[in-house]
Amino acid sequence: MGIVAVAVAGVFGVGWAWLTVGVLVVAGGGWLGRGVLREPRVDSVIAMPAIRPIVLAVIRRGSALLVFEARDEVKGETFCRPLGGGIEFGETSQDALVREFREELDAEIEVKQLLGVLENVFTWQDRPGHEIVFLYAAEFADRGRYERDEMKILDDPATARWVDLAEFREGRKILYPTGLIELLSPDQ
Repeated sequence: MGIVAVAVAGVFGVGWAWLTVGVLVVAGGGWLGRGVLREPRVDSVIAMPAIRPIVLAVIRRGSALLVFEARDEVKGETFCRPLGGGIEFGETSQDALVREFREELDAEIEVKQLLGVLENVFTWQDRPGHEIVFLYAAEFADRGRYERDEMKILDDPATARWVDLAEFREGRKILYPTGLIELLSPDQ
């Protein structure tokens, strides 16, 4: 039974091992003095990062895509990504996209068709990440938004800009998530 507590500690974390030891003592197992607890493994269930569901909008102005620019200082890489964000529990991907645009640009959008779903496994600032990315075509409800060259993102220091898709296709700029550029036809 003491082996059970060690196994539980290694897989689920020390907190679970204490529960196991407590159950064994209460059950009269007498294992408290012999139970060996150790630190959770790095690859334990508790230590694993979560896979994050996100949703991004593909908003086009002619041949340009609305994106924000970010920098990974560890890689020394500047990249672009469409706007959007995390999907909250109980929220549909479409509802999350509408909410994100209200929060980020104080803008209303019309969500159109689902363009695809990408699995994005990456590192950013030397930390691993894993996202399931829903990509929707979308349009601004206020047509005046298309006349702006830049739009300040309200909850971030970044600014949204229109970048011609040729910049990404020709390798002059990096577009994430990987695989997005292949989903976009030149006239889409």
